[in-house]
Amino acid sequence: MSETARSRRIDAVRHFNRFYTRKIGVLQQGLLRSPFSLTEVRVLYELAHRKDPTATELRRELALDSGYLSRMLRSFEKRRLISRKPSEADSRQSSLRLSSSGRKAFSRLNTRARQEVRCMLQAVPDGEQQRLPQAMHTVESVLGERYNRGSENRASYRLRPHQPGDMGWVVHRHGALYAKEYGYDERFEALVAQIAADFLKNFDSQRERCWIAEMNGEIVGSVFLVRQSAALAKLRLLLVEPKARGLGLGGRLVNECVSFARQAGYKKITLWTQSELHSARHLYKKAGFRLVGTKRHRDFGKASLAEVWDLKL
Repeated sequence: MSETARSRRIDAVRHFNRFYTRKIGVLQQGLLRSPFSLTEVRVLYELAHRKDPTATELRRELALDSGYLSRMLRSFEKRRLISRKPSEADSRQSSLRLSSSGRKAFSRLNTRARQEVRCMLQAVPDGEQQRLPQAMHTVESVLGERYNRGSENRASYRLRPHQPGDMGWVVHRHGALYAKEYGYDERFEALVAQIAADFLKNFDSQRERCWIAEMNGEIVGSVFLVRQSAALAKLRLLLVEPKARGLGLGGRLVNECVSFARQAGYKKITLWTQSELHSARHLYKKAGFRLVGTKRHRDFGKASLAEVWDLKL
């Protein structure tokens, strides 16, 4: 690439940054007509959408200076917006959560944010509105895995939306991998094929999503979030190839589903899994899902215990 072309791309990105920060009002002293700065709102958002995070987790996720974050959290405590308790995983750290006042403050911010976006979109024709989420997701997919707070593990893969041909991979790899690792027969592959076909035939781009994970240009994982009702979404077809395990990809895929479900306005996510899928069950539990039901069956050629897990949003 010539230096001239590189310079033009840099200028284009900077131009877009100036446009978008002005458009959403992040240059105002108080974001969303509130007493909070942009960074404070981001911290409140993470506290509202994570289950008892520690300050260390917040610092890593938001790439904040530890001293700056500590001062902010002390300020939140003085304003009775958060509470602390010893972390179950590490007694040297504290788990953080929003207090009742903190949840009310965040709820007001969240409502205002949604209202401002709604007002911004009202002036945009419906056809153009449908293009916006995909365009934004493209920006996130291209830059997200490189702009990731310096995590080498995360930088080794990227997430993107589904495209033609991906469903064939999803069906094939679920059938082959579950036969090899768990002894499931072809009926499991048939179930996956049906789920994938239904997703494509009924796809709602506003309220449904498929994430495909790639590493060095090769697909290594997938997950789906599909609409069950106006209030209920279902997490489906989580898969991580053996070569991509240990990178945090499974947790990232589950978290993407949870984050998108909240943004889409769902009240609950449900999922169906098997008791022997220990790694997946660990990810669901870590994300805040709770086991709500079990049922024994032989649907895939062997005795299994099916489980239903729910997460209230």
